[in-house]
Amino acid sequence: MNTYLVIVLAALVLEYFLSTLGTFLNLKALDPKLPAEFEGHCDAATYQKSQDYVRINSRFGLVTGAISFVVTIVFILAGGFNTIDQWARLFELGSIATGLVFFGILFILMDILGTPASLYKTFVIEEKFGFNKMTLGTFLGDKFKSYILVSILGSLILGLILYLFEKAGNHAWLFAWAAMAAFTVILPPIFTSFIAPLFNKFTPIEDGELKEKLDAYAQKVGFPLTGIFVMDGSKRSTKSNAYFSGFGKRKRIALFDTLIEQQSTDELLAVLAHEIGHYKKKHIVLGTILSIVQSGILFFCMSFFLDNKDLFAAFKMEHLSLYAGLTFFSLLYSPIQMILSVFGSILSRKNEFEADEYSAITLQNSTHLISALKKLSVENLGNLTPHPFVVFLEYSHPPVLQRIERLRGIAGPN
Repeated sequence: MNTYLVIVLAALVLEYFLSTLGTFLNLKALDPKLPAEFEGHCDAATYQKSQDYVRINSRFGLVTGAISFVVTIVFILAGGFNTIDQWARLFELGSIATGLVFFGILFILMDILGTPASLYKTFVIEEKFGFNKMTLGTFLGDKFKSYILVSILGSLILGLILYLFEKAGNHAWLFAWAAMAAFTVILPPIFTSFIAPLFNKFTPIEDGELKEKLDAYAQKVGFPLTGIFVMDGSKRSTKSNAYFSGFGKRKRIALFDTLIEQQSTDELLAVLAHEIGHYKKKHIVLGTILSIVQSGILFFCMSFFLDNKDLFAAFKMEHLSLYAGLTFFSLLYSPIQMILSVFGSILSRKNEFEADEYSAITLQNSTHLISALKKLSVENLGNLTPHPFVVFLEYSHPPVLQRIERLRGIAGPN
């Protein structure tokens, strides 16, 4: 059997096995007894509801994961990529345009296959547990906007990469890396200013105690905050969150309207301090640098495989092409990507602990962030007892009980 095919299939099997194992371990780790830390903050009925939410989502994930795994394996073994390539070539376009059509067909097929699961999760599971506020019109509208964005940004990024690998010779990977590095830096502000407003309404926070406290804290710690906005998250879900965006002197905080409804002023200030902590601890910059380094390694390795006949034979391809080579190498690279994602999750959890610590120290108070985390977990029906193996593999944030334990260990007035 083709060696490259063995590697790709083995990676898919391993990924599916780890995902399935993690799901069963998480289900087994569910503890019917409410953790002592949450006594008085979560009643028995809500805790039972959170565990039911985990069970239903886990079982649904097992079904969709199995279907996706089987479809992917069958698609590869049946020469599905070659069929799509033949469809793309029917338009008799140039190599770059044909590549974009190839990627476009792949995207549409994956979206069609994934849409039923997305509809069920949104309008059945999330609806059952009182989270969903999205209408079918909003769902379809989001889908349409996503297609437009993918068409524009996907064509721009992939088209440029294909052009560089076609025209730049042996140094193409360097030019592609430089282009991707530039996109990595400029896309976040583009997302903040142009893309996010297509999906949600962002309103400057009203004058009052909350705005005054948030502004005063930002000035105190030297954070160049250009705006605090309220996002209409309730348009789609009752779940709440907050996020920081922006580079240089243009930085903004977005608070979900649901978060403002659920949290006190001091709790919201603690959440804001956590987000600013990511900036102050250079997490955003470090993450950007690591992303750029990883893309450089990816492009360098990719340059050795784009015209590898054995790799194309593994997928039953009749023609060699740059665009198919990019796709196949991404599958071949997946074992390395899995390992990198684990290390990325470890680093992300470390960063979350550091941002929590920054919030507690600069506010000289950890109780408000602790209460905010508790409310977020209860309101979002979070899993309070995830299995350590799943946390190690997948969690970008530490389990809430670990975060609270760390916060309680920080010295200072509370």
